[in-house]
Amino acid sequence: MVAIVVVGFTLSVVGGKSPKAPADHNAGASVVPMTPLQARIVSIAQGQVGYATDPPDTYCNKYSAYWSSGTDDCATSNLDEEWCADFAAWVWKTAGAKVDYQFIHGDLNSSAASFYEWGMAHGRWHPVGARYTPEPGDVAVYGLDPSTLVAQHVAIVTSYTRGNRGPNVVNGDGDHQGFSVVETGADEVVADIANRTGAHLSGYVSPLPSF
Repeated sequence: MVAIVVVGFTLSVVGGKSPKAPADHNAGASVVPMTPLQARIVSIAQGQVGYATDPPDTYCNKYSAYWSSGTDDCATSNLDEEWCADFAAWVWKTAGAKVDYQFIHGDLNSSAASFYEWGMAHGRWHPVGARYTPEPGDVAVYGLDPSTLVAQHVAIVTSYTRGNRGPNVVNGDGDHQGFSVVETGADEVVADIANRTGAHLSGYVSPLPSF
């Protein structure tokens, strides 16, 4: 087996298994150079794998609390709301990407579709079918309806395996391996969410540095 690890801001294939990126999710992924920003985004996202909401079986999470977004009913310092977009925005911000978080058209916020709006506003939106190859650090958008500005899910791209339909990702507010957790996904062409249908990959948003 092989694993993808970040070494000197490049994506390298080495023997063994990384604790932050299970080998079966990245085996065969393309070996491509990463910018420092992309490398930080991937490293930070992978470092959050395993995080779960507190209390369990709620959407109370630290990423929404960071943005002061959500309902204050958690009996902790967390705030309560579905948080895939809050997680992705937090990863970008922590890594040094450009993030203006507010509920204004074109800025990022707790709405998954806000990444599409931001991407359109900054010329960083790449719809499926545009012959764009996803890059590490991108945000994948799922189940987008541009007419209503609603999307079902977003996830951080960690790599792309040539020939796959979807990217390898880290999901915030994932549901496949537990309720509302940070978890990885391989060849994720359908969103990592429960009890929803039709949340197929819609496109990608590429980050910009904050300076």
